[in-house]
Amino acid sequence: MSCNYADGLSAYDNKGILGAPESFDSDEIVAEKCQELADLIKKSGHVVLHTGAGISTSAGIPDFRGPKGVWTLEEKGEKPDFNVSFDEARPTKTHMAIIALIESGYVQYVISQNIDGLHLKSGLNRKYLSELHGNIYVEQCRKCRRQFVSPSAVETVGQKCLQRACKSSMESKGRSCRSGILYDNVLDWEHDLPENDLEMGVMHSTIADLNIALGTTLQIVPSGDLPLKNLKRGGKFVICNLQPTKHDKKANLIVSSYVDVVLSKVCKLLGVEIPEYSEASDPTKQSEPVEWTIPTSNVNTFHRQYRKCVKDSKIESKAKKTKYK
Repeated sequence: MSCNYADGLSAYDNKGILGAPESFDSDEIVAEKCQELADLIKKSGHVVLHTGAGISTSAGIPDFRGPKGVWTLEEKGEKPDFNVSFDEARPTKTHMAIIALIESGYVQYVISQNIDGLHLKSGLNRKYLSELHGNIYVEQCRKCRRQFVSPSAVETVGQKCLQRACKSSMESKGRSCRSGILYDNVLDWEHDLPENDLEMGVMHSTIADLNIALGTTLQIVPSGDLPLKNLKRGGKFVICNLQPTKHDKKANLIVSSYVDVVLSKVCKLLGVEIPEYSEASDPTKQSEPVEWTIPTSNVNTFHRQYRKCVKDSKIESKAKKTKYK
């Protein structure tokens, strides 16, 4: 179904490096690196995960730039030989491990380039998630700007009109925009990133003690550059990916293995149990409309925390420079 998503986008030639060879660390090296990663997580007070298409391939959704990726094969006039529908796909071990890491306090935020809705289906609370490129399960009203979860993947991409009334009109209490119309919220190449998602992503990435890129070659900007935001403040940067990435030289640690394997090992080392997917926690399976909007109040509240953190960091940096003069 990611093929259908890709086909729905406008023509765009600059898709980045396609089909780069994958490399695999040995089992022994993976174990050593997972221990190092677990230690980094333990030492960090603010951990942010940056997720790409590579975390969804084990759900049957092809990536885009891998050796068998949608755009890699497109150049050869081919299609992937595995491609489940978005509605059939279920959250992977990685998606569920992320839930466990957040609930146990080891991870504070997730920034995703993925539109497949698997973070949403896993039960990840919206307050912990920025979706920079949209979500195939989210409908947004052009009038009131509120977002709502669809029970099935929407039929269009590129922020097109769905010819459906805003779901706030179904509410018996609270806000209602009445004449609003819903649109899909999946970005096309030329669209601006969603403001609140991007702002939250930038702030969390900047104050992170540890940014971890999972299943992404980090080629698309600005999302691919966000994991570097913390480096000036002395933060750490880890990459878990099979292909080389745009920022390998800047990483403190690179783990070349399947992300499901890495997070399973890391969770075990941290004493965190990974839950199974449950429809009871999946917003797409609920009988009543579920809102998916990032409240502006959440952005404003975190903005104050962000400013304080950056200010404290500058004071500490200035003190260090004065000490060593």
